[in-house]
Amino acid sequence: MQNIRVTKEFNFEMAHALWNYDGVCKNIHGHSYKLFVTVTGMPLDNPNNPKHGMVIDFGDLKRIVNELIISRFDHAVVFSDLAPVESLKSVKQMFDRIEVVNYQPTCENLLIDIIKKLKMELPANVTLFSAKLHETGTSFAEWFQSDNL
Repeated sequence: MQNIRVTKEFNFEMAHALWNYDGVCKNIHGHSYKLFVTVTGMPLDNPNNPKHGMVIDFGDLKRIVNELIISRFDHAVVFSDLAPVESLKSVKQMFDRIEVVNYQPTCENLLIDIIKKLKMELPANVTLFSAKLHETGTSFAEWFQSDNL
């Protein structure tokens, strides 16, 4: 059997503001994020199993990422818990999807959060190989398991 990498792409819209930042990203602004999740493993070698020949069912990977990441961040405004977000929470018409995180919501830190969540929920027979989060068409953060051994 051969070890195979399987990748699925996800898209979501999210706004954020960087608390105490010294540039324009201190203002609320949004991005069209692209998330690439790559797992590795051996394709299942059991003709009697409906997942025969798969490292992971793309549908299972989609469900995991949608439940842990997309449902949380899509069309949300994300702030660090250091920012005074209570006043925004009172404006329900525009801010009913606020996510407060315990980190500065940069592309890098969002990716670290995503990786931690995915590693806890992936099936035992697959390993998270890499993840890439595009914040814009030309800017992204990337993580590889091999860099973190």
